[in-house]
Amino acid sequence: MSERTYVIDQMISAKSIAARVEALAAEITRAFKGTEKLVVVGLLRGSFVFIADLVRELDLPVEVDFLEASSYGDAMHSSREVRILKDLRSEIAGRDVLLVEDIVDTGFTLHHVKNLLQSREPRRLEVCALLDKPSRREVEIKATWTGFEIPDEFVVGYGIDFAQRDRNLPYIGKVRFV
Repeated sequence: MSERTYVIDQMISAKSIAARVEALAAEITRAFKGTEKLVVVGLLRGSFVFIADLVRELDLPVEVDFLEASSYGDAMHSSREVRILKDLRSEIAGRDVLLVEDIVDTGFTLHHVKNLLQSREPRRLEVCALLDKPSRREVEIKATWTGFEIPDEFVVGYGIDFAQRDRNLPYIGKVRFV
């Protein structure tokens, strides 16, 4: 990939993210009250910061596992071909599962992964996404809980990358090429 020069304009502050994560965790805790153990499945790699903050706020017994799927590679646009790069280590049949996604864009990845997990017969499967871009949706899918709805902008930060860069930003920023 050739180097492209870009700047990042802050879109959602670290403080706003923290407040929303706390609120999401409260809603999820209420929804799964009484669960024996909630299996929180992070969709790698973009969700790792979000999942770490979210599980620390959940007032539930949790188990964390990860699944890695790719439809972007180093590109800015989805290839619409979803590949599973890392599968779960845990069995989820008969268990309560929360799938955590960084961003719902076209919906291809989330649709594919949700169907894959549903085929493993969890007792309950819900989805929490940090960001949602409904204007880009090509597949009918919606997260149970969403942190922020955003316009059709390419974003980075808080675990989300551009060609493996800028995941470490504490906020969500819009990428602007110069």
